[in-house]
Amino acid sequence: MRRREFLKYTVLGSLGTTVANCQSPARWQAEAFRKKSSSRVAILAAKSYDQPLKDVLVRGIKLCGLQVKGKRIVVKPNLVEFDPKGVINTNPALIEAAIDAFRTLGAAEVIVAEGPGHRRDNEYLLSASGLYDVIREHKVRYVDLNSDDVRATPVRSSFTNFKQLYLPETLFNADLLVSMPKLKTHHWAGVTLSMKNLFGIIPGTVYGWPKNILHWQGIDNSILDINSSLPLPQFAIVDGIVGMEGNGPLQGQAKNAGVLLFGDDFVSVDASAARLMKLEPRKVVYLAKADAFLGNLASEKIEQIGEKLESLQQDFDVIEDLKDLKTLTG
Repeated sequence: MRRREFLKYTVLGSLGTTVANCQSPARWQAEAFRKKSSSRVAILAAKSYDQPLKDVLVRGIKLCGLQVKGKRIVVKPNLVEFDPKGVINTNPALIEAAIDAFRTLGAAEVIVAEGPGHRRDNEYLLSASGLYDVIREHKVRYVDLNSDDVRATPVRSSFTNFKQLYLPETLFNADLLVSMPKLKTHHWAGVTLSMKNLFGIIPGTVYGWPKNILHWQGIDNSILDINSSLPLPQFAIVDGIVGMEGNGPLQGQAKNAGVLLFGDDFVSVDASAARLMKLEPRKVVYLAKADAFLGNLASEKIEQIGEKLESLQQDFDVIEDLKDLKTLTG
């Protein structure tokens, strides 16, 4: 559906019939279940954005057994706000390294795509973040997911009242979606990582700024329904070289964590990232619920490869309301 065709409909109209629906006890359809018997997460040290990051990324991708030869890949960074201190957005040096790594491994095409939730001026954000220079130099196609053509997609779980989500057409024309979030705390969700990063695939022209309808439905609920309904395989590369602690995701402080995480199970990647931050993933609401059907949260179900998690753990500060996340249960 093209955007001008979509304007004939209202978002509220598409949601209105769902409010009275009864929720099934499971709250997800069989098609949404993708939890494996075990998952693999690669954790690699990376001390600086100035080091040869492409080599680190190639290693992480290979350790996870990801095959990209001949595939069209959509790289989805976290591009939110003007970021003069380099702690809010995925660093452009890492995005550049991902483009180089996927091309080195034989990808047919690499596309960078994002739908920023705060700034409507995408051109400004690209220039201010330094990402525009990367895109221009490497001749990569960039797609503004806020204004892309959309396609109605059934929601495979029922944590919100959505029956369908209007997702960008670019996703349906790709073979792999790579979520590249920043390692950050979040003052409402606890942590904002691979799963939460997918708020940025939801088009603002449909759902408002800053994706208002998703917030009204509940951040945790929206994270679960978005992740259960995606139409293509996924992979995560988490930028933890410099992360954010405290009042994230916008007003926290820089945390030099010196780490990158890789994996195709977003629940496992995000649980491992939380443990690196010395936060308890079982107390992150959306991760605890996702463990039932989307992926593996328990450490005994996650094969950690690369560096030992304990060797790179750092104590990330959180706001007072989230202090309970600091109580580890194993």
